[in-house]
Amino acid sequence: MSTRPEPPPPRLRCAIYTRKSTSENLSMDFNTLDAQREAAELYIRGQGWIVLPDRYDDGGYTGANMERPALQRLLEDIDAGKLDCIVVYKVDRLSRSLLDFAKMIEVFDAKGIHFVSTTQQFNTAQSLGRLVLNLLLSFAQFEREMISERTRDKMSAARRRGKWTGGPPILGYTVDREHRRLELVPEEAEQVRLIFQLYLRLRSIDAVAEKLRSLGWCKKTYAKKNGQPSGGKPWDPNTVHRMLRNPTYVGKVIFKGETYAGEHEAIVDEAIFQQVQDMLSSKSCGRGPRRQRNPDYLLSGLLFCRCGAPMTTTSARGRHGVEYRYYVCKTQMFGGPKVCDHPRLSAAEIEPLVVQRIRTVCADPALRREITARLDDGKDTVGRQLAAQRAEIQRQMDVLNQDGRTLLDTVRAAGGRGSSIAATQLGEIELQLDRLRGQASQVDDQLRGLSTAVGRVSTALELLDSFEELWTHLVPEERLDVTRLLVRRIDVDEPAGIMKMTMHDLADPLPDRPGSQQADSAAAPATTEVAAP
Repeated sequence: MSTRPEPPPPRLRCAIYTRKSTSENLSMDFNTLDAQREAAELYIRGQGWIVLPDRYDDGGYTGANMERPALQRLLEDIDAGKLDCIVVYKVDRLSRSLLDFAKMIEVFDAKGIHFVSTTQQFNTAQSLGRLVLNLLLSFAQFEREMISERTRDKMSAARRRGKWTGGPPILGYTVDREHRRLELVPEEAEQVRLIFQLYLRLRSIDAVAEKLRSLGWCKKTYAKKNGQPSGGKPWDPNTVHRMLRNPTYVGKVIFKGETYAGEHEAIVDEAIFQQVQDMLSSKSCGRGPRRQRNPDYLLSGLLFCRCGAPMTTTSARGRHGVEYRYYVCKTQMFGGPKVCDHPRLSAAEIEPLVVQRIRTVCADPALRREITARLDDGKDTVGRQLAAQRAEIQRQMDVLNQDGRTLLDTVRAAGGRGSSIAATQLGEIELQLDRLRGQASQVDDQLRGLSTAVGRVSTALELLDSFEELWTHLVPEERLDVTRLLVRRIDVDEPAGIMKMTMHDLADPLPDRPGSQQADSAAAPATTEVAAP
């Protein structure tokens, strides 16, 4: 039987790449580049392949990067499909960077290009060459992961020192990329301050966004790294909310839940920023519909049934379209009267009763004296505790700094001996100092926040003084805020004729102490019982 002869192997079109790091002796008639090319031509002809006439010679270029004209031209010809194989004298002629080499091999593999090293028996067209390639790629992957870990560690250390670590610039700042920090933009900073003031006045994220759109203001415009413009779109509620929550505006940075003092200048006063945060937090969410804040129900979220369950809101319409509002035990609503038989409460009856009781509390001068006395005591006590804590942190930092200086002096005196061990110890000292700096920043924030808290309570005291006059001028949404500032919860047992109203800490009297006004005053206790109608 006759056998069909096997087809001859394909004749590959081969491009020869040569490189020399220096330009020395390149002007000679026969230089290193010529020697590399001659060795490659002999190898190609021995394989029966085709030598392309184009020369890809990089004389005087390092192999540490890919910024080489002949290499770039070679990659362009690969994209154009002009060759099938790349031949080099040694692997390091193509690249000395394992990462760059792995990237180029990925490109060769995607285009079906073979790679051959004439002196190292490296040929990706053979199984052994592919094995070596896989080993090289594994090492390249390891190198990439190590680079990622070092980058993350570097960014973490930079954040702890309050540095800017990247990202698009925000309104009010521009990025100084050379020094990697934020620089204030005065015109934009004024816009930022106005937006915070608008929210304090309008008390609504949506209203602030609508106001900014009516003014014709847009979000920050900036140029990306590639030079393309970005931003400049109209304001929306989500962007306003993120801006009001951003601690960058008070000169801080957040990293993994920890707060650190930033290198950049603050735009918003910390007291105003905290006031905005409190308002946003009190509304559960600064965007969209807010739970338990229906202004038609003054006591929503405050009323509790005698069974301990909260009371929810409901309504019904009469014959003539009149709406009647009620508070109903939530357990009864879902489980029926067998679970709880407490009757529903008319909102029109219980709400005026609560307001009248608040009026009585606010009119008591002894209560205000108690609050003022407790406020002064608390401020002094907490202030002393925080100051002592801050002093202890500073003492530990001073000890660590002295240890570091002593260690450096010891290494210098020893003529540099033991420097590697000293470097490790200095790194540990620096980590401990970073941790202490973070703790010190938190204590400093608490000290500043103490003054803010005292200011809020003082404002509440003024509210007590002017409650009667103020209440009549408040809109329903503001009445909800005032009620929640003073009242913590209200427990109701209507069949027994009992309403138990628990005030917030602001209105809670202190235990008896020397000089206290409680013993001989009619100050309202923290829990009061009032007969229900």
